[in-house]
Amino acid sequence: LSEATQSQRANIYKRVCKTAEEIPYAAVTQKHIKEGVSDRAKTPFAANDFLKAMRALFGWAVKSDFITEDPTTGVAGFPHKTEGFHVWTEEEIARFEDYWSVGTRERLALAILLYTGLRRGDAAMLGRQHIKGGVITLRTGKTGQQVMIPLLPELARIIDSTPTSGLALVATHGRPMTKESFGDWFREACKAAGVPGRAHGLRKACATRFAEHGATEEELKSWFGWSDGRMASIYTRSANRAKLSTE
Repeated sequence: LSEATQSQRANIYKRVCKTAEEIPYAAVTQKHIKEGVSDRAKTPFAANDFLKAMRALFGWAVKSDFITEDPTTGVAGFPHKTEGFHVWTEEEIARFEDYWSVGTRERLALAILLYTGLRRGDAAMLGRQHIKGGVITLRTGKTGQQVMIPLLPELARIIDSTPTSGLALVATHGRPMTKESFGDWFREACKAAGVPGRAHGLRKACATRFAEHGATEEELKSWFGWSDGRMASIYTRSANRAKLSTE
């Protein structure tokens, strides 16, 4: 598992240990698991993350002969009925840029997200040490894939125009932010600018832009760290349809 997922699972297990107190793990039943899911009904994604963590734990316990029956068997999570993160429009990007001028950390964060397509955790860690010869090279936190992204002139201009401290380009007190703190901080910047977008929506906007400017599936896979062409083909097909509609 990635470090981010490990951290997420660890936090779930810590909370479970606190609420379950001294109940022996062998005494945990399907009813307990269902109650855990139900208690998180107001936050379906958190409920599903809880269930995944419990399945991993008790699946391991069965394989290791600590218990004979997995209490998570047959427990259902919540369906993922969502269109995903809002993809920023060009008007929203312009509105954010009008509010946060070049030289601010907020504008730099937008530029990093928009011109690299990095996830928020990787964007928070990005520093000058990752930029050589006009190429950004780093290993992503989520998948461990090494990505090589061209340093676009506009991003280079904004980096050079923004005061930075420490290795990370967007840092607080000289230290890089965690993906959670970066996401929260950037969300507040979006609210101040009056735009509905969030960090991940800029990753989608970046992929859309790259595809519309003729990026191939292989180039998208390299830049975004996708292990197969499924995601890349979504953007290239969409770009091709848009091009055909205007011809």
